[in-house]
Amino acid sequence: THNGEKTQKEMKTQAMCYSGFSAFSSGQTVLVDGASPCNDTRWVQKWQSWQSSRPLRRTSLSLGSGFWHATGRHSSRRLLRAIPRHVAQILQADVLWQMGHTGSGVKVAVFDTGLSEKHPHFKNVKERTNWTNEKTLDDGLGHGTFVAGVIASMRECQGFAPDSELHIFRVFTNNQVSYTSWFLDAFNYAILKKIDVLNLSIGGPDFMDHPFVDKVWELTANKVIMVSAIGNDGPLYGTLNNPADQMDVIGVGGIDFEDNIARFSSRGMTTWELPGGYGRVKPDIVTYGSGVRGSGLKEGCRSLSGTSVASPVVAGAVTLLASTVLNRELVNPASMKQALIASARRLPGVNMFEQGHGKLDLLRAYQILNSYKPQASLSPSYIDLTECPYMWPYCSQPIYYGGMPTIVNVTILNGMGVTGRIVDKPIWQPYLPQNGDYVDVAVSYSPVLWPWAGYLAVSISVAKKAASWEGIAQGHVMVTVASPAENDSAIGGEMTSTVKLPVKVKIVPTPPRSKRILWDQYHNLRYPPGYFPRDNLRMKNDPLDWNGDHIHTNFRDMYQHLRSMGYFVEVLGAPITCFDASQYGTLLMVDSEEEYFPEEITKLRRDIDNGLSLIIFSDWYNTSVMRKVKFYDENTRQWWMPDTGGANVPALNDLISVWGMAFSDGLYEGDFTMADHDMYYASGCSIARFPEDGIVIAQTLKDQGLEVLKQETAVVENVPVLGLYQTPSEGGGRIALYGDSNCIDDSHRQKDCFWLLDALLQYTSYSMAPPSLTHSKNRVVPPTGTDRPLPQRLEGNHLYRYSKVLEAHLGDPKPRPLPACPHLSWAKPQPLNETAPSNLWKHQKLLSVDMDKVVLPNVRPYRPQVRPLSPGESGAWDIPGGIMPGRYNQEVGQTIPMFAFLGAMVVLSFFVVQLTKAKSKPKRRKPRVKRPLYLQQQQPQTPHSGKNPTV
Repeated sequence: THNGEKTQKEMKTQAMCYSGFSAFSSGQTVLVDGASPCNDTRWVQKWQSWQSSRPLRRTSLSLGSGFWHATGRHSSRRLLRAIPRHVAQILQADVLWQMGHTGSGVKVAVFDTGLSEKHPHFKNVKERTNWTNEKTLDDGLGHGTFVAGVIASMRECQGFAPDSELHIFRVFTNNQVSYTSWFLDAFNYAILKKIDVLNLSIGGPDFMDHPFVDKVWELTANKVIMVSAIGNDGPLYGTLNNPADQMDVIGVGGIDFEDNIARFSSRGMTTWELPGGYGRVKPDIVTYGSGVRGSGLKEGCRSLSGTSVASPVVAGAVTLLASTVLNRELVNPASMKQALIASARRLPGVNMFEQGHGKLDLLRAYQILNSYKPQASLSPSYIDLTECPYMWPYCSQPIYYGGMPTIVNVTILNGMGVTGRIVDKPIWQPYLPQNGDYVDVAVSYSPVLWPWAGYLAVSISVAKKAASWEGIAQGHVMVTVASPAENDSAIGGEMTSTVKLPVKVKIVPTPPRSKRILWDQYHNLRYPPGYFPRDNLRMKNDPLDWNGDHIHTNFRDMYQHLRSMGYFVEVLGAPITCFDASQYGTLLMVDSEEEYFPEEITKLRRDIDNGLSLIIFSDWYNTSVMRKVKFYDENTRQWWMPDTGGANVPALNDLISVWGMAFSDGLYEGDFTMADHDMYYASGCSIARFPEDGIVIAQTLKDQGLEVLKQETAVVENVPVLGLYQTPSEGGGRIALYGDSNCIDDSHRQKDCFWLLDALLQYTSYSMAPPSLTHSKNRVVPPTGTDRPLPQRLEGNHLYRYSKVLEAHLGDPKPRPLPACPHLSWAKPQPLNETAPSNLWKHQKLLSVDMDKVVLPNVRPYRPQVRPLSPGESGAWDIPGGIMPGRYNQEVGQTIPMFAFLGAMVVLSFFVVQLTKAKSKPKRRKPRVKRPLYLQQQQPQTPHSGKNPTV
């Protein structure tokens, strides 16, 4: 779609090679055509394997190859542990079944790989449609069957809503391929059929696939409740998949049966808002997604893992919940999401970008939904920068006067209608007894709430009078939302709802300049629709760098380390011209892909002359290698060429050239030791030029560029990798250069170099050059750069399409005019002379919802039998096929053991009586009585007998 044509969405099923962090953390690994699945251990390969279809795709969100096998890698890890049989009953869906609610009257759509016509688990398949180019409606893979079973299976591994109307949309082929255009057509048909709930156990990082995103908005605007998997790219942060990362969609993450966040479940934050804003909270909710049982391809059950599994658990719960509401007009995408997140059980010790609002609680959601009145609510419902770990990363650092404003993006959910607006402006009301007047607040918001949602961006700063004050400050933001009233002119044609957003912050005195680090986010490009290659060229299984860099996503460990060392880290989301350099000790630039405005280059040089220090972690940039790793996209029928390298080295060289510094176009890789620390250089460049009075450390590395281009191996000695320099001006700052960022990047870090970052910060902040480097045996004479030319920008690159700096121009792209710096309009405070609530979390409830009004029936909660699974065991042993379908199935689990127990007692009593009689009348013998056949059948079968007990 980015070139006006269809975008391929590929599902991958090749066996994944679990060798190392990055392979395991990527549940959507791409294996290029002709490449070995386990190619991490073999470097010399045909680099023509890059010529594959562009892997810009939405994939199945099952966990790698383990999905397609009932006892795959992840389920088999749990063979010795008893796994409860039915996820629907674990979540107590049987309580609602006994009340007569089984999903009847609700239309639920499954967008997946299809379903066979006569599968024995389903009794209410209303329609099967095929939107692919294959002439079949059947599921050839098992993915769609499993998902449909979790939602609506009526026997064996039971689903949540067995009586719901099931609409099967086949949007993936048996070769695991789909197109945006197929989804768009199928979405239109779902709107036509008035679907109530839609499950998408698929996803991709391409939130800039605008036709797809717009169609999802249109779906939810038509009251389709969309549930989608958040992704399998955990435990890395910032890896959310679309469409689950949209405000109008219920995004679902995965947990195991011990309520631990599943390692594979993607983490927040959303990256739509970068670099200017901050991400929203996602996932919305988490539920079981590891070792869950569902329908097999033809019959029986299987245990699978992945957020593909967690999504239909919530979709099934939503379908069941919708069937419990008498007034269906109250059920819409916003009200259902409000009920789910307000009722969720928060998991201890887990932050909001991992668990969202917490674990699905079906019965509490039922209570809320059945006493619900249309209203607006907020996600998150409060801002507490002192609450750790839930409010991480906001709680990880106090705020202070002079710091960059802390931005919290809050989602407004509008249960009153598909459209809405904010009346007047949000009001900031500080609590005077809680020092609320020490805080300045600015609020920007959606001019229109559509569909069902909007945003509230809250910028928090410290007032000047608190520059040397320490303590807690509190207040709240009041927001009134109005929506057109449907079918009710008596209330003036508009409904309103006022919500309160409590704010609580920790303020400290402004730290010294030496302790303050500024991270340059503006020049790190977020996921673009172009070809931005990986920083580490060994990661050939997924050549595109999907996720934008940020200190709270793939540099999270580095950020945590810096905080533990006492540094305060702030984020610059605007050009370099927009910050006061006298406030900061060090500017940190890592893996920058963006160009620089001429005004930025001029200002940075002036700032460094006046005492600001600079640390740059670069990456590779080689035009020959960039041409080599191009690939052919079968959809657009075009060759895709990288728009930059691992970093934009020519732009960085423009920035530092005034000091006689430059990076080379070399491409190096290898292990070495520096200052008694083991290090790994992953596709980094070298230093080509450096001032003669600087400190330069060199290492012996392999020439990776030669290996890529000619499949030849060469070792290069004295490769300059690290440079330290004190600028000559009086009071001038210091500059440190390092040629590779992979050792501080969580994405595919093998050996961290946080010790090196500490050493560089000691040098830049306090002018303390580490002796281990200054006296290193690897110290060399600084290179002059006269032996080879510096890297030049790749001719014909399309960086200007995605750049905030460049604009298209005849000939070479030219810089745009420098944008104005962001200007916040601080809200006029309306102080309150009252005490703030003590526990913000506990105080947050949906308005007009009385949990006591909706009483659950006095039923004994179902406790499913648990037993170990056996290797290779069939899933068909759970419940006999002859039992009545629907809501009566749950009684079987209670009936069989009861009959078996009573039978055993009868037999035991019989033999006791016989023994007593035999002792009292020894001469009188009676014929031996055989055990009744029906009692024999009551006895539990052995796990390996392969038989089912019958009633």
